[in-house]
Formats: sequence, C-alpha cells, structure tokens
Amino acid sequence: MATYKKKYKAEGKKEANQIDESEFETAGVLNTLDETASRSEQWIEKNSKPLFYTLVGIVVVFIAYMGYNKYIVEPNEVEASNELAFPRKYFDEAATAGSGIDSLLVLGLEGADGKYGFIDIADSYSNTDAGNLANYYAGISYLQMKQYEKAIDYLGKFKSDNATLNAVALGAIGDAFSDINQQEDALEYYEKAANEKANEYTTPLFLYKAGNTALSLKKYDKAESLFTKIKEEYPTSDQGTDIDKFINAAKYAN
Repeated sequence: MATYKKKYKAEGKKEANQIDESEFETAGVLNTLDETASRSEQWIEKNSKPLFYTLVGIVVVFIAYMGYNKYIVEPNEVEASNELAFPRKYFDEAATAGSGIDSLLVLGLEGADGKYGFIDIADSYSNTDAGNLANYYAGISYLQMKQYEKAIDYLGKFKSDNATLNAVALGAIGDAFSDINQQEDALEYYEKAANEKANEYTTPLFLYKAGNTALSLKKYDKAESLFTKIKEEYPTSDQGTDIDKFINAAKYAN
C-alpha cells in the first residue's frame, strides 16, 4: 500500500520570509519618508524668501502694535483722563447748584481758559476710555439743558463695560425721547435699560418707566406685565411700594 508522506517545511522558513517582507516594508517606508523630506526641503528652499519675509512681517506688525500701545495709546489715555477732570468739576457743581445750572453745564460742555470741555474731549480723544466717558457726560448735560436731540446723539455713542452705567445711559435716552413725545422710542430704550443687567436700583426704575410709557400708548397687557415683574422680583424697591395700583390700572383699562 502506498503511504502518504506529509511534507514538512523546514522550521524557521516562514519566519525567515516574514522577516524579509518586513524589511522590505520598512525600507519602502524609509524611502517614502526620504522622498517626502526631500520634496519638503525643495519646497522650503524654493519658498525660503517668502517665508522669511512673512515671518519678518509678523514680527514687525507685533512690534508696531506694542509700540503703538505703549507710545501712543497709553499716553493718550493718560492725557485724556487728565483733560476730563476740568469739565467734570463744572458737571459736579451743576448737580448741587440751586441756580445757574445751565451756565455750569455749558462750561463743562465747551470748556474754558484754554481747557477742553466734554465736546472737545469726545472728539479729540475718541479712541480712549476718557473720550468715551465724555460722550456720557455731554449727553447727560444736554438732557438737563433740554437739548434732547444732542443728548440722544452723545448718549448713543457711549458704551461701557459697566452694565449699570450702560443702563443709566439707555434710560436717559428713553427720557429724552419721552420729553419730545416719541413714546414708542422711549419705551424701547426703557426696556433696553431694564434688561441691561438685573439689579435693585436701575432695573425696577426702568421697568416702572417702561410700564407707564406702555400705559400711555394703551399697551395695557405689556404695562401689566412690566408692573407685575416689579411686584414679583423687586417688591422692596421704591417702585414696588404701591405697584398694585399700577397693575390694576393696566389690568382694568382693557
């Protein structure tokens, strides 16, 4: 009987083949990396000047920015802040003066004795914090002098990181619109002021003004909602004291 003789591969052959294949694969990867590196080197060599000029440009811009801040912006801030002290003196005096308020406010607005007033500071130092604050003081001054359009203009230019001060400025714009009988605009700004940042002082005050303006516009549901918010969220505020009668006035006016 014929017998089947199983052929055995010599041990280590398969492993040897695997090692050989692995070496080929490694060599291929290295060749690929060499080619990639070579192309990268060629690209860098070809574009070395543009890259260099780009880097130099970035450095120049950075240095220019730092220099601009150090030698222009910062000195301007200090100078503008010093200039603001003069008109603020008249503004503060007007706040406590029994009479002659307008003349003090005019001095604050226009300056005197070669010193800048709020108008000049707002114009000449428009990119500074003090110039921005000058817009606020000018707007409030014009509001007190009943020059409402100028008040709206200057207060509209004012922006602050202080949400409470922003609320006061927005509310003052509302007052100006109310005084020239533009009640829709007044309501809009009172609501903006009330929503600027929740606090125990400005929020109930401008909710109250917004509510009364809504009543005058016969927007009774809105008025009731605004007054109710005072009752629910600010019951201990000055506006919350007799708020029920305003709620009822709006509720039963429908």
